[in-house]
Amino acid sequence: MRHETPEPSTPPLPLGAPLVRREGREKVTGAARYAAEHTPPGCAYAWPVPATVVRGRITAVDTRDALALPGVLAVLTHENAPRLGATEDATLALLQEDRVPHRGWYVALAVADTLETARDAAEAVRISYATDGHDVLLTADHPGLYVPDEVFGGPGARERGDFDAAFAAAPTTVDVTYTVPPLHNHPMEPHAATAQWTDGHLTVHDASQGATRVCEDLAALFKLGTDEITVVSEHVGGGFGSKGTPRPQVVLAAMAARYTGRPVKLALPRRQLAAVVGHRTPTIQRVRLGAGPDGVLTALGHESVSYTSTLVEFVEQAAIPARIMYTSPNSSTVHRVAALDVPTPSWMRAPGEAPGMYALESALDELAVALGLDPVELRVRNDTDTEPDTGRPFSSRHLVECLHRGAERFGWATRDPRPAVRREGDLLLGTGVASATYPTFASASTAQAHAAPDGGYRIRVNATDIGTGARTVLTQIAAAVLGAPEDRVHVDIGSSDLPPAVLAGGSMGTASWGWAVHKACTALLDRLRDHEGPLPAEGLTVTRDTREETAEPSPYAQHAFGAVFAEVQVDTRTGEVRTRRLLGQYAAGRILNSRTARSQFIGGMTMGLGMALTEGSEVDPAFGDFTACDLATYHVPACADVPAVEAYWLDEEDPHLNPMGSKGIGEIGIVGTAAALGNAVWHATGVRLRELPLTPDKILAALA
Repeated sequence: MRHETPEPSTPPLPLGAPLVRREGREKVTGAARYAAEHTPPGCAYAWPVPATVVRGRITAVDTRDALALPGVLAVLTHENAPRLGATEDATLALLQEDRVPHRGWYVALAVADTLETARDAAEAVRISYATDGHDVLLTADHPGLYVPDEVFGGPGARERGDFDAAFAAAPTTVDVTYTVPPLHNHPMEPHAATAQWTDGHLTVHDASQGATRVCEDLAALFKLGTDEITVVSEHVGGGFGSKGTPRPQVVLAAMAARYTGRPVKLALPRRQLAAVVGHRTPTIQRVRLGAGPDGVLTALGHESVSYTSTLVEFVEQAAIPARIMYTSPNSSTVHRVAALDVPTPSWMRAPGEAPGMYALESALDELAVALGLDPVELRVRNDTDTEPDTGRPFSSRHLVECLHRGAERFGWATRDPRPAVRREGDLLLGTGVASATYPTFASASTAQAHAAPDGGYRIRVNATDIGTGARTVLTQIAAAVLGAPEDRVHVDIGSSDLPPAVLAGGSMGTASWGWAVHKACTALLDRLRDHEGPLPAEGLTVTRDTREETAEPSPYAQHAFGAVFAEVQVDTRTGEVRTRRLLGQYAAGRILNSRTARSQFIGGMTMGLGMALTEGSEVDPAFGDFTACDLATYHVPACADVPAVEAYWLDEEDPHLNPMGSKGIGEIGIVGTAAALGNAVWHATGVRLRELPLTPDKILAALA
């Protein structure tokens, strides 16, 4: 074999080293181009028109004033828009009928030569409606509640043992209800798409977490083969789940481009995002715990009530963590959902686990108080080697180690367990703890590895980097297998023309893509060893997929675990809660890049801080949409809200996962953080608040 390897410009780094982001310079210099920054020659601009009624039918459309504006190319409505093919996702069946399922549903699209003209045209469109009665408010006893057959691969309701009898017989019980409001993803980059048809081929630059999925859905909608569509999502400015599946912008841009015969760019206005790109479902969660004097749980009940829309059933799987976290011989977990006339909820970072673990970990803290036990010790006493709901052994479970190590780093041993005793002037101080977990997934993906005669390598896989550092970690995986320095490895991602791969979501991206890259690079290395003589000018290429490896379910329960510790101060005059310290200790398999991993953990914890203290939205009872619909009224944490946040991890080895031994880390950081902060607020004040976010008005009312 002859495969030249020139001297590297930087020395090779071991897998796990803090390699800087491969695209970092492009991003900070503005060279990285996002979906809305692609402007083909002759590009037109679109602006959507949202419905102003909650539920009803369109009775008349008047586009005359809009079309009279200079530079307006078209106004698409259900009367003239291209007909779409069948889709399982009814949120993408846009401009196809006169039905209005919720306020904010798109009923028209204005297209013009400039963005400003498109916006003016959209405002000039006049829509008349016939309205029906509507139902938009979720209550714990809503008459339309039902138990879904399936929730995230499991049953909607699950009973083990005799919960009612065990709860009634338990010496110590807790019966509490927690409320989480609607929450919104709000990535920095808006949901945008630029679409162009060329000789029947559709090319779209889309703000998406998975170009393969977008390509497949567009093919069904426009009745094309996937080889007739190219979807590019090379750089994506965050998503947090809201870009996990195709959203309206990509469908509307493609429709408008087909209708006008020109490239069309559409960036959804931020004030409209809350109604059309998904949100975290509000939940009302009742948790019942029963324990003996030793603190070991004898009964665990978790009931979650949430809503879905009338378009698509989406159930927040908030009771799922209760099936896997702690020993619970008698358990009852159930999801109840009502279909309301509201925007369709969808994925948001750690769906199910984030709100579910808030309720469970808060209730566990209340049980610790009732028992007079240290909250860390209570969790340790209820650790389990097997997943309670299935009986499967955990592939690895180092929750206890996370609790102990985190407590040591945080200084938990010096904590006075009594509430409302630490004071600095008007400030009450408190600390809290909560466990964290997130399941470990991997999905079939395909990767291609190429060796060039000059000693360079090129990896091709349709992964998506939504800001997590996917390019960098995939480079490290390939380099580790090939035994090459990272600067000799180039990774192509973010296009449906590349080998297909699963979307960036569910904390399964790196495991799925990395597995395929690892397999392809291993096969390429074998080819290179067997090759005699110089490489051909075109080099050597191998393609491998992981369909077989990911087809069979694992005999092990596979989860990442962690513990979050928080210290807060509560101002007794203003009611303001400020976070002083956040510390997360995690067990998430092998960490592949310490720099990007720490960023992910800290980012998740910051999002959990927002969930606990600042982020909240309400459904307007009159209109069924959201009162907090922009960054002025929906308060994501700013720099001033975030103190020194620390993230640590164990060197966990798990041979049952994938060739890298890695678990997902994108979502576990948010899990448990809200509970740790809520528990700290109780410790500071002696008052238990059970409705997020913990805003000053609620604090002052509780302290009055």
